[in-house]
Amino acid sequence: MRVACKITITDEERRTLVRWSRGRRTPARLVMRAKIVLLAAEGKQNKDIGPKVCTDQQTVSRWRRRCAEKGLGGIEKDAPRGGRRPTRRDQVARMIIERTTQTKPKNATHWSVRSLARELGVSESMVARVWRANGLKPHLSRPFKLSNDPHFAEKLTDIVGLYLNPPEHAMVFCADEKSQIQALDRTQPSLPVYKGRCGTYTHDYKRNGTTTLFAALDMAEGRLIGTCMSQHRHQEWLRFLKLIDTQTPPDVDLHLIVDNYQTHKHPKVQKGLKGHSRFHMHFTPTSSSWANLVQRWFRQITQKRIRRGTFISVDHLTKAIMDYIEQHNENPKAFVWSAKVEHILEKVRRARAVLDNLSTG
Repeated sequence: MRVACKITITDEERRTLVRWSRGRRTPARLVMRAKIVLLAAEGKQNKDIGPKVCTDQQTVSRWRRRCAEKGLGGIEKDAPRGGRRPTRRDQVARMIIERTTQTKPKNATHWSVRSLARELGVSESMVARVWRANGLKPHLSRPFKLSNDPHFAEKLTDIVGLYLNPPEHAMVFCADEKSQIQALDRTQPSLPVYKGRCGTYTHDYKRNGTTTLFAALDMAEGRLIGTCMSQHRHQEWLRFLKLIDTQTPPDVDLHLIVDNYQTHKHPKVQKGLKGHSRFHMHFTPTSSSWANLVQRWFRQITQKRIRRGTFISVDHLTKAIMDYIEQHNENPKAFVWSAKVEHILEKVRRARAVLDNLSTG
């Protein structure tokens, strides 16, 4: 007489199975399999489990055995099935990949499923399957600029060193300006959010002026020193440096990581810094704003407070920005730099090799 295999599960596996068996978005086949295993773990026989999960005894036996052999992974996914190899796709896959990555259509910047299928005389579903299998997404793009700074490695090493191993008796700040922040007033109020509808805003707006946010992010604690000014010349930058000077302990050195904006290197700025020996400026490599972590904070305030905000005046916008900074400083969180210099330099070398091949090809 055949005896069903014994099912033994851990507490963690039981919690997973219960979650699967009750999940509203869990596939129905996985719900049934989870219930089978739970009942089997209680010592139920296959003939008793079948009626409870509305299936036959053979199905119960199959998934009980699969769980005993392969664990929860054995019931979560179906076993691979046999079948004819996709010979047609194998024949054209290389051509699809080559055409997608190395050419462009005559009247567009990138291929679509339909345009490439029409060009190659294959079905749209075949192009889609090849793209999906090879991780190709020609409809997506992102900004990219490789730094041509001859001192890229030295500057990067200096800045990453400040992030990972800051000097003693000193404070490290990432400083920059976020210029031309517009005080936009929408022509109609936003509609309320409810189930099935996201927030709304009108496509047209009224411009009520601009302001520039000067910000310095303390890398140790995540606190921010910030102020808003109407312009962003070297005069305003000097005023901001004086603000940093007054809001930091006078007995510590200040290391500021800034970009190569001409205002930061203005002769009057350099002359003014000579009288403040505790200021030490560290310039990021050209075209490498990602190395300045205050840019990450700028993205945060843009997403959370500015982009979807409505401001009837510059003063209203400035107050919203300063209130956000004040609330941020009540519970600050420091950004942690984790990338190693060697890994960044290796990626830069690979990117430069690709660009060199493109320029010579």
